[in-house]
Amino acid sequence: MKAQDGMYIDGAWRPAAGSDLIDVVNPADGQVIASVPAGNAEDVDAAVRAARAALPGWAATPQAERAALVAALRDALVAHKDELADTITAELGAPLAFAKAVHVGGSTAVASSFAELAASYAFEERIGNSTVLLEPVGVVAAITPWNYPLYQIVAKVAPALAAGCTLVLKPAEDTPLTAQLFARAVHEAGIPAGVFNLVTGTGPVAGQALAAHEGVDLVSFTGSTAVGRKIGATAGAAVKRVALELGGKSANVVLPGADLAKAVATGVGHVMANTGQRCNALTRMLVHRDQYEEAVSLAAAAVAKYPSGDPRQDDTRLGPVVNAQQHERVLGYIARGIEEGARLVAGGPDAPHEQGYFVAPTVFADVTPDMAIAQEEIFGPVLSILSYEDEEEALRIANGTVYGLGGAVWAADEETAVAFARRMETGQVDINGGRYNVLAPFGGHKQSGVGRELGSHGLAEYLQTKSLQF
Repeated sequence: MKAQDGMYIDGAWRPAAGSDLIDVVNPADGQVIASVPAGNAEDVDAAVRAARAALPGWAATPQAERAALVAALRDALVAHKDELADTITAELGAPLAFAKAVHVGGSTAVASSFAELAASYAFEERIGNSTVLLEPVGVVAAITPWNYPLYQIVAKVAPALAAGCTLVLKPAEDTPLTAQLFARAVHEAGIPAGVFNLVTGTGPVAGQALAAHEGVDLVSFTGSTAVGRKIGATAGAAVKRVALELGGKSANVVLPGADLAKAVATGVGHVMANTGQRCNALTRMLVHRDQYEEAVSLAAAAVAKYPSGDPRQDDTRLGPVVNAQQHERVLGYIARGIEEGARLVAGGPDAPHEQGYFVAPTVFADVTPDMAIAQEEIFGPVLSILSYEDEEEALRIANGTVYGLGGAVWAADEETAVAFARRMETGQVDINGGRYNVLAPFGGHKQSGVGRELGSHGLAEYLQTKSLQF
């Protein structure tokens, strides 16, 4: 796993402007595995200039040709799927089987969907005496998080390329090696120089310089709500567009008559996946008071099936959290839950291993809606179980946060579940264990963000409208 010592700009690896480096740490043992350049405003400027210069040619590239190149990018990712999975496991700590199936498998599925959309999307339509054109918005600043380092890159880059935009990617500093491998795939796919550019660096330096650059037309950011506010303010001052996929505190509502055992097992699995480092993790389970203690017992038994350990081992289902800061954050929330009076029924603050940033899979009962663990995004393997008296109370609790990204409803029948889901203030709701769909729009209500990813709605984020009157 050899790290590149430069930036991918204008179709080639070039030395960074400065000499600062970012160490990449394996969270399973705390050891440094590589170092990458910490880009600065000069690197960002070079990348944006390259993207701006490449924009006219790429925007004018025929639709079928852009689609073929997105498909070629997908094929390059598939060709390197094992190296990508190994790298994600090394720098994120995701169990290898999960990295292969979800991180890489999900990413290639998204790339495939945009290759098909790029070929079939209607970039113009006739309305009365007008022709409406959907044109690329321009140069995109793509700022991606560490929790799904490949998936989030693909979910931004593939639709932007399909739309005819050029890009500069600034990946999270914890997982830059995956981004470097992605840049290699872009190069192998034959995407023209300058269309895609990569600058590694920190958020406050490279990320801020990219979001504020006058040559950027759209900032697409995935990360915390706090940082999203800053990016929104920066972009707003320059009257440039933003797409923000931010935090979440999703509710998993189990209505009376639902299959309780299935709902709890699925819900626990959702929270434990990726070590709980998911903005739409179903971290609040709402259960009717008559089934509450049964649900608590089922949840405690379910988390026992998620052993943590070396993420390279086949029997590991729970890896470490990404870094020391995140480790401290999650343990702090567990301690706060205990202090506020929640009942700890599984896991807790004790370290399950001597080294690495591991957190024991944790379940809290007797959680009230006002507790921090019920209101704030923890981003770790921590489940809070709350009780309710009736559906109206369940709805108030489900909607009673500043977030609105994801959710789930379980009921005896689909009609009941859908009726409840329609009243939830959230961007996406799973119905009785509904499956992931790469064509369905994903994004949040309230402080969970602005805009949508995936499918035709995700492609539309990178387009602007022009009307021709006849």
